Amino acid sequence: MNLIFFALVVPSLFWDRGPETANLLKQAGIQHIGVPAALSAQWKAVPGISVETVDPQQLKKLPPPGVQFRRRVASATRAPWVDSNAWRFFRDPTAAYFYEAPGKTAALAAAESFTYGVHAFVHTDDAGFKPLADMIQFLDKVKLPESQPRANIGYIDDGSPESGELMNLLVRRNLLFRLVTKPDSALDITVKLGTPEYPKAEAANPSLLAEKVRSRLGDEKRFLRLYGSEVVVGRLVSAPKADTLFLINYGANRVPVDGVRVRVLGKFSGARIFDFGTPAETPLDLARDSQAIEFTLKELGTFAIVSLTH
Repeated sequence: MNLIFFALVVPSLFWDRGPETANLLKQAGIQHIGVPAALSAQWKAVPGISVETVDPQQLKKLPPPGVQFRRRVASATRAPWVDSNAWRFFRDPTAAYFYEAPGKTAALAAAESFTYGVHAFVHTDDAGFKPLADMIQFLDKVKLPESQPRANIGYIDDGSPESGELMNLLVRRNLLFRLVTKPDSALDITVKLGTPEYPKAEAANPSLLAEKVRSRLGDEKRFLRLYGSEVVVGRLVSAPKADTLFLINYGANRVPVDGVRVRVLGKFSGARIFDFGTPAETPLDLARDSQAIEFTLKELGTFAIVSLTH
């Protein structure tokens, strides 16, 4: 089994304004920025702010994360569609990425890239500047030992659009997987399009295919289960003394999520929540046994990190 380790990477603000704005950045707590080459020399003469020269054309561009609401075919309700970039990060975890993220989307973009440990620059507008600066300050304070992502699904990616869409659906359903090149006995199941279990003909309906993956794994083996929201995505990493759960509310630009119930498989002694919006939040209705720990977040704004001690 190849061990894949998770590293924290705090995203950077991409700033295309001149050094006359240095006080604005310092007042917002920004200590590091990416700038275009034309401004690099000027910014490097400014004390108190470290500068990285960045060409956005050389970075992988990402759509802003969030939620769209689509009308269900069989009913009058509108189903939330989560726009997550996680599947892109799985495909190329070492790339440098660039978000054009206006307004509150900027903070969501920063939380997303941080959760998946990728190097990203976020460019935003005036409305997004403070939320992004606040998120970067929050992320700067996070300390995490060397960790390993928890997953019990192996995914063999053939690089096709259909395979990417299935990965996207697995992420949205909080079915924790990692990419492999062949079946791994340490994992419960292996998924690959084009096999008898997952024929490419079924990829036309990736939602049903994702449900097949869930059924084959079995809910009792799922490391992470979330109740009460269709727009919250979690990622779980493990270290010897504690597991860490990252929770992203992709619907944060619309409304907070109230009463998210979380169940994590494993034996834990307790849970501590570090919420971007409510730093002192306490887990509600906490229950644990030898199989799992469960608790409720009273409210999830944009992003929260939960430390689960062994």
